[in-house]
Amino acid sequence: MSRYYAYLHSSRPMVPGEEPVLQEFIQKIQPEMALAVVIGLLFIVILVLIFRMSKAQTLAERASANSETLNRLAENLLSRQAQLEGQLRQVSNDTATSRAEINRTLSERLDSVSKRLGDSLNQSAEKTGQSLSELQARLAVIDKAQNNLTELSTQVVGLQDILANKQARGAFGEIQLYDLVKSALPPSAYEFQVTLPNNKRADCLIKLPNPPGPIVVDAKFPLESFHMMRQAESEAEKTQAARAFSTAMMKHIADISEKYILEGETAESALLFLPSEAVYAELHAGFPAILEKSYKSRVWIVSPTTLMATLNTVRAVLKDSQMRAQAGVIQKEISILLKDIERLDARVGNLSKHFVQAGNDIEQIKVSSRKVSSRAERIEELQLGDVEGDLLSAPPEAPRQMERES
Repeated sequence: MSRYYAYLHSSRPMVPGEEPVLQEFIQKIQPEMALAVVIGLLFIVILVLIFRMSKAQTLAERASANSETLNRLAENLLSRQAQLEGQLRQVSNDTATSRAEINRTLSERLDSVSKRLGDSLNQSAEKTGQSLSELQARLAVIDKAQNNLTELSTQVVGLQDILANKQARGAFGEIQLYDLVKSALPPSAYEFQVTLPNNKRADCLIKLPNPPGPIVVDAKFPLESFHMMRQAESEAEKTQAARAFSTAMMKHIADISEKYILEGETAESALLFLPSEAVYAELHAGFPAILEKSYKSRVWIVSPTTLMATLNTVRAVLKDSQMRAQAGVIQKEISILLKDIERLDARVGNLSKHFVQAGNDIEQIKVSSRKVSSRAERIEELQLGDVEGDLLSAPPEAPRQMERES
């Protein structure tokens, strides 16, 4: 047999005459080959059966492992479900507690804002009322000052007996001075028979504002010397009377300067009233030395006409001074009024800021409330079924991975 196999496996070419030998060999090995094939097939079948049995056992082991895995997965799922339900209950309780706390906080905040706004409104109303009262008082003072101006104007300008007194030529001295001053000036602008700080009595004191200050008018004219000069017949008598008149006038001017010009108390000058225009003219025409003495002593000599002009000037000065004083009062009150208006405007601005701040606080509270409500709604809308579906759809290895992660 081995010879035939060697022959079949040899690589040499077939020699003629060897074909019958080959056919004989094939006929001899056919039964052996059939048996070998059957045995081979049986071996293959046995191998296949063994393989399938091994695979079935493997599958059974895998099925058992999968069953255990599914059991563990179910237990884990139930545990997760219970844990999730507990968490949901805790979240629900926390949400309810948070909502109650937020509602309480919002209520307290709203009460605080309302109280603060009410207090601010009350304070602003009180301050506004106080400002209006002060404003009304200032306006009343201004009205009073205006009435004083009107009364002063009527009193000064509307004097009915200005220049109306027709003086008799025989009225001299204090009576004539009294009439002239009374007819030209308001009662508050003069005073007769006033005792000065040096205990000297003045015939008339015209109350001028500083400067120049109160000015004294003297009416004690040496009338006897003037009459003697007028009554003299001879030139010697006239010369002697003129010398005596000049001496009397010089002494009288010096006395006026010494008695009635007081530093810090009266004006720096005084007036000597001559009751006659004739005397005034004679003095200016024939006695320049007397005029020079009066200028140096700051004693101004006036006649009824020049005194009236002087009093009119004094009246204008008084009117201007009174108007300046009243204007100062008005200006002061207006300045105070403007400050009150500025304070009122500032308080109104503060009140407006309080309103804006309160509105902003309420808007912020509304935003916080909306956020809390939206978050609570999202928590309430959470579905447990969605979570279970996600867990069941996970692969079998997921629980082990979850356990490892946990």
